[in-house]
Amino acid sequence: MKLETTYLGLTLAHPFMVGSSPLTDHLDTVKRLEDGGSAVIVLRSLFEEQITMAESQRIHRMDPFDAQFADAIAGFPRPETYPLAPAAYLEHVRRVKETVRIPVVASLNGMTGESWARFATNIEQAGADALELNIYEMATDPDDSAMSIESRIRDIVVDLKHSLRIPVAVKLGPFFTAFGHLARQLDQAGADGLVLFNRFYQPDIDVRAATAVPHLELSTSAELLLRLRWLAALHGRVRCSLAVTGGVATPTDGIKAILAGADAVQMVSAILRHGPSYLTAMREGLVRWMESKQLSSIDEVRGRVDGRTTDEDLFERANYIRTLQSWTT
Repeated sequence: MKLETTYLGLTLAHPFMVGSSPLTDHLDTVKRLEDGGSAVIVLRSLFEEQITMAESQRIHRMDPFDAQFADAIAGFPRPETYPLAPAAYLEHVRRVKETVRIPVVASLNGMTGESWARFATNIEQAGADALELNIYEMATDPDDSAMSIESRIRDIVVDLKHSLRIPVAVKLGPFFTAFGHLARQLDQAGADGLVLFNRFYQPDIDVRAATAVPHLELSTSAELLLRLRWLAALHGRVRCSLAVTGGVATPTDGIKAILAGADAVQMVSAILRHGPSYLTAMREGLVRWMESKQLSSIDEVRGRVDGRTTDEDLFERANYIRTLQSWTT
């Protein structure tokens, strides 16, 4: 049975891999992830703010020691609290590459691209096989238009592709006016892959202290449906690879993602719950399902349930009405 898949131009033994997370911070855990069946190692993200602070002592061009900016950047962690400083991150890339035989993908997380192109070159030189560009931005400024936000993201990708030889994947959230249009723009800009979707971390409110507090829970299968819909809508419509992240909790979830069009399936929460060997369980679950359907290749699975119709808008409208009509008391 052929489970090989191609992601970012890299040939993988199967579609399942560990996503960007603290799971890859230590070499012994990285080796356990490889032994447990991960097809790729995606490293935790290095943040834009770490890079600019190390290079210019600025966070988004603001001096953290200047009183006028104190409130604006008070919520950012101190540099010494990050697990890996920029120089240590590059060394970690080198050491992980020496430790495993599978591809290693580095990750940069930010919103402006201020120093990314230059530092991304350092990551490439450190030996990373690819770069995942994690764009996490919520548009809260009423003066910032959808067009300007999307153009800014596209320009980051264009700059990176001009300076790098390794593949670049773009990890995005779903909160764009016309996500399909943005996906095609990034595809045309040279992105080698899209990772769907960044989780939206929403702070809670502590009513006793009357302050906002961070809130994080592991993902569940309930988060998968939005990702399936966009995988299906984009499969066959963009040149670049498609990966899913978030909401893949069981082998069935992984099969759904591939049926919708995923080239790769990233997992973090399920590995935290069950351990690295769960990646092997995901692969075995896929094999059993393919055997039951008499399918011999992953290519026969990918995209069998896609979103292509003669009129996509009418399909969405019909599905919306049919879903509401199915609701009974």
